[in-house]
Amino acid sequence: MTTSENVREELAQIAPPRDCDRRAELSALFHSAGSLHLRGRGEWALHLDLASGAAARRAFTLLRKDGIRSEIRTYRRRAFDRATRYQIHMDGDADALRILEAAGVLDRRHAPLERPPHRVVRRSCCRAAYLRGAFLGGGSLSLQRSPHLELRTASVAAAAFLSEVASDAGSALGVVERSTHAAAYAKGWDAIESFLAIAGAAETVLALEERAVVAATRGQANRLANADHANLVRTSRSAELQLEAVRRLRAERRLEQLSAALREAADLRLRHPTASLRELAARADPPASKAALHRRLRLIEEMGG
Repeated sequence: MTTSENVREELAQIAPPRDCDRRAELSALFHSAGSLHLRGRGEWALHLDLASGAAARRAFTLLRKDGIRSEIRTYRRRAFDRATRYQIHMDGDADALRILEAAGVLDRRHAPLERPPHRVVRRSCCRAAYLRGAFLGGGSLSLQRSPHLELRTASVAAAAFLSEVASDAGSALGVVERSTHAAAYAKGWDAIESFLAIAGAAETVLALEERAVVAATRGQANRLANADHANLVRTSRSAELQLEAVRRLRAERRLEQLSAALREAADLRLRHPTASLRELAARADPPASKAALHRRLRLIEEMGG
């Protein structure tokens, strides 16, 4: 069963090949799950709040490669599921603020930006990295009923930016605003697989395609089984009506008055009450076509009705 955590674990294994990719992914992580706190006396604290240990380790690695020291902490949500959450804590020193400014998380005055500047996602590799970071930071995937992928953001502007990035990369995301947050989302197998392929989750895409093939095959098999059942029911009902007509004609001594072909058809139905028309036609002497035998039995039904 493919889950959100499966996708995050796969995405977290992708090592960004360029500095620009690391900045784009880090930018998306902070725009989807980050917060900036002013401690006072000009000191800042930076937090990332994540649902996945894989995402937390990935964020820790990205920060370390940029020379930013951080610490991973865990806590349990107070919600009914008591899920474990992961926080990345770091001091907002000059180096950290400089990196986040370069990643389009902060402006020159160190104020949070709703969306990064376009330079952060100028290249196709950066767009893929940004979408990957957005899922690591605030993504979820549901396949229970109708397939649904969602990327949670703090604002509509951030969700709209995700939609623009996805569109430039060749995928389509809708935007929705809720009471506590906004989100970019994809519905349907094709849209979800397109997004995941761009983000780099190739194994998940293959698993979804396999699931879709199995579901389609199962559906086709069910349709064929239902059709076979319906045909069997119709054949059984027709055979019963034909038997009743033959028995009535025999009780009324009218069978002898029928033509040789009709008498043969009546006799075949009596001797083989459950046989199909094709089987009865093959037993005729000489063998008859299915359509010919059907016409003969219909005449018998009308005469014995």
